[in-house]
Amino acid sequence: MAVVPAVLDEPLRLGPDTVERLRARLPRLAELTVRAIIDQVPAYTDALAGPIGANMRGAVELALGGFLTLAVRSSGGGVRSPRTPALDGAYALGRGEARAGRSMEALLAAYRIGARESWRQFSRTAVETGVGADTMARFAELVFAYIDELSAASAAGHADELATTGRVREWYLTRLVTALLGGASEQRVVDAAERADWRPPTSLAAVVLPTRQAARALTTLDDRTLRTDELPGLPPEEHSELTVLLVPDAEGPGRVAAAAALRGLDACLGPATPWLQVRTSYRRALRARRLLGGGPAGAQPGGQLIDTEEHLVALAVTADPEVLEDLRRRALAPLADVRSGTAERLVETLRAWLLLRGRREEVAAALHVHPQTVRYRVGQLRELWGDRLDDPQVVAELTVALAWEPPAPPPPSPTPRSSATR
Repeated sequence: MAVVPAVLDEPLRLGPDTVERLRARLPRLAELTVRAIIDQVPAYTDALAGPIGANMRGAVELALGGFLTLAVRSSGGGVRSPRTPALDGAYALGRGEARAGRSMEALLAAYRIGARESWRQFSRTAVETGVGADTMARFAELVFAYIDELSAASAAGHADELATTGRVREWYLTRLVTALLGGASEQRVVDAAERADWRPPTSLAAVVLPTRQAARALTTLDDRTLRTDELPGLPPEEHSELTVLLVPDAEGPGRVAAAAALRGLDACLGPATPWLQVRTSYRRALRARRLLGGGPAGAQPGGQLIDTEEHLVALAVTADPEVLEDLRRRALAPLADVRSGTAERLVETLRAWLLLRGRREEVAAALHVHPQTVRYRVGQLRELWGDRLDDPQVVAELTVALAWEPPAPPPPSPTPRSSATR
């Protein structure tokens, strides 16, 4: 169980009117707290509906009532502290959440939201009854110390449950992810889902991200999200750096929610596929990460989400790099004898001219040059290609060949000057 903070052993001086109003508002406070948890923690959106939600409201009300008893007592409570029932309940809650398959990250998120909502309502009542600034500060300290102690008790219960029956389910879930990503037969995957007591969604989308960011992502993603730190198809040195999450129903509004949950993380979100075909989403996410992320493991700039649905052209034209290189070589053959610097400028102009359908002013704006410069360069291109620039087949080949350019490599880090050069 949690270590008892010393702050909780010091009584709070609240007037009888304040205490009476706080107790009268406990049912409403419990209702608001549970509603805030449902709205802000996806793992509890469905879990708190019906009888389970009613039980949770009762548990929240009991915990807050225990807090008030603790806060206003005039002396120690003897052998059994006033907060003992609440701590016992929090410990049991942690074990129950582990049995239900919900993560400790989701439960801690619920505690954080509950603490904010509780303090918002408690402080409003305290202000209404004229509680002074010093007492308000002490009141806030006591509220958050109490919530910390409850969440620590829940974490202990969650850990103890996972160490027994929960550990078995985690092992089965790991086996399920291995089967999904490893190309196992459909029947084997279905059997693995049944053994893990995991209810398959309509679709799954793979997310590849740094392992250090996985716990943060899981707090806001669907609670049925699966995780593995063993990624098939990657060299061993990358296994310790990356994690894959399989997110249920990440399409339509679900994709918007998943993208919002991943915002600010270095994640790559694959397409939503039928859940038994999520290996396709995983492979596409890995390839997009390598292609667009700027490194062998796809280390992209901090906090930049890559959604594969927004990069389908790049993924399509680079699906076979050797074919793309052959196409580029043939399509750009007229530039073979042109100086490299001039050729680069002409390729840049040709790409913009094709994609912007020859609109000179827009091409000039895209290239940050004068329209007359565009006119001059297009004249050079027509000299090199001749009438072939009006041939639909040639235009199609050039468009595909120039449809995507690899991201520019990051600038090299400045080399620190040695003392000898100063």
